[in-house]
Amino acid sequence: MDLPPIPRSQPRPTGILTDTDIDQLRFYAERGMPQTRHAAVLGLLLCGLHTGEIGLTGVTDLDLDHERVWAVGAARITARYCPFDDPWSREVLRLRAEYVQQQSGTDRPQTLTTNGTAPAYRLQASVCTTFGEVVRASGIAPKGRSATPRDVSSWLAAKIHAETGQIADVALRLGLTSLDSAAKLAGYDWRPPGTEA
Repeated sequence: MDLPPIPRSQPRPTGILTDTDIDQLRFYAERGMPQTRHAAVLGLLLCGLHTGEIGLTGVTDLDLDHERVWAVGAARITARYCPFDDPWSREVLRLRAEYVQQQSGTDRPQTLTTNGTAPAYRLQASVCTTFGEVVRASGIAPKGRSATPRDVSSWLAAKIHAETGQIADVALRLGLTSLDSAAKLAGYDWRPPGTEA
């Protein structure tokens, strides 16, 4: 109780990715597809899943007929269906699912991007490592730092907000329970200047 608090650095600001950056990430993620999981990780991020959900996403969570994927939820993230907004994500996920099923040789459900038997924190770390490999290959560095999965979520949130004009749509798509968090992720300040939180 008498010890001083551990000093913590401020979280890094979310970088602003452009459509060109996303296209470049897609290009570099496709290397080795479908044997590598890089494109599947990026495809799931572009659908609206978070890193804590991606490692748990299985082949059976893909609903190609209805153009969506089931997101299992995580801490402070609600479970939901996320639609495939672009044909690229749908196609790379379809190819990866087929490859994983062929390689498994069993009828048991398989995860798309990780060994689903590891603890959740290791699955999430594995997903972040995979995304980092794509970023390093592409050289994307918003605001002079390496891109993170949160930057992709922020890009998607801003895109949804621009299309619908609704912060609630951002929150629903990304499974966020706080409209403030959704607005912050989309880069939208909905409080008038000079107001206190």
